Amino acid sequence: MPLKGKVSRMTDRPIAKLRTPGVLAADLDVPLHRVAYVLRTRRHIRPSAVAGRLRLYDREAVAMLRHELHAIDARKAAGKGRSRLNARRHGGRPTRVR
Repeated sequence: MPLKGKVSRMTDRPIAKLRTPGVLAADLDVPLHRVAYVLRTRRHIRPSAVAGRLRLYDREAVAMLRHELHAIDARKAAGKGRSRLNARRHGGRPTRVR
């Protein structure tokens, strides 16, 4: 019985859909530099395949990437609230919070 969709001739299993960082950025609707930053700094998100210089990521990596981007946005939003509070405490001068 033939399988629906694209199938590998060697194993008769469906072929995984792999995405490049540019396609990931378009799918997640974020700038490419943010995707590249997360992929460069988070060592646990690894490409599932490499073709020359091209790195290809599977669905699991996409989920981890999405999680990291949401975490960065949440930290950034929390930091903005703290900096406004510090600005009020220091006479209106904005201070750096690290």
